[in-house]
Amino acid sequence: MEKQLHDNICEERIFSSIFNKHAKDLHNFLYYKFGELLNPKDKTQEAFIKLWQNCAKISPDKAKSFLFTTANNLMLNEAAHQKVVLKYQQTKPKMSTNESPEFLMQETEYNDKLQKALANLTEPQRVAFMMNRVEGKRFKEIAELLDISTKAVEKRIYGALKKLREEIKEL
Repeated sequence: MEKQLHDNICEERIFSSIFNKHAKDLHNFLYYKFGELLNPKDKTQEAFIKLWQNCAKISPDKAKSFLFTTANNLMLNEAAHQKVVLKYQQTKPKMSTNESPEFLMQETEYNDKLQKALANLTEPQRVAFMMNRVEGKRFKEIAELLDISTKAVEKRIYGALKKLREEIKEL
């Protein structure tokens, strides 16, 4: 037993034997206790890294206890972190803005005017206009999709713009 006191975990063969002896059991312990979501493989590796970093301070007979305690604490920390993440995901951000109530009211009125003006367009004008301005399609793409000429698309979009300008003076 006296020889064991002089053994040093920092020696590669001793560390390797500790790893081979305890890695699977440590992983299984973490997996059974916490499940797969908290990644027990990573925490097992991290525990062995901490053992290696502290190898001069830990005797071989205390290595197993150190590993299991460290890994358990790593998993508990990860579980606590996941709770914080989950809580943050569930909180809804405040819907506050720096705009004045007057600006918000004007914005609402403008959107209402825009929706009414869009509804007053002919269907061909509205379709071509929305494909161009909302979906970002080019005149040629719209012409192919609607099976009409590029000139017809141009005429529909320009007609829509003219009507929208007449109905909404802010444009």
